[in-house]
Amino acid sequence: MNKLKLLKPSENELAILQILWEREPATVKEVNEILNQRKPTGYTTTLKLMQIMHEKELVTRTTEGAKGKSHLYSSAVTEKQINGQLLDQFIQRVFRGSASSMVMRTIGRSEISPEEIEEIRNFLDGLDDNPPS
Repeated sequence: MNKLKLLKPSENELAILQILWEREPATVKEVNEILNQRKPTGYTTTLKLMQIMHEKELVTRTTEGAKGKSHLYSSAVTEKQINGQLLDQFIQRVFRGSASSMVMRTIGRSEISPEEIEEIRNFLDGLDDNPPS
């Protein structure tokens, strides 16, 4: 997969990817059963979504079984890749590209425990020692 390709999974595709990240490979039936625990979803809907995701190169699939009628799906993208791209898109759209505005707004709207504040400080201190490339 081209790493420069902009990944834009829909909300339903993201739900499927999250399932695959936890328990890949999985069949459509297995994914559908987990989706149904959250909200009713038809098998054919899940199948069609996963076929589209295969075309979009979000998932890979292999054939299994004696007659080759069953497919095993795995994610073709990592959770880190998707989270990073979605976060970058969100920062651009909502905060005009300002990560600091997003962080300050998030911290200002949340009740943050002393432990979380310490964790944030440690993270920031780590950036001083190892700035991102």
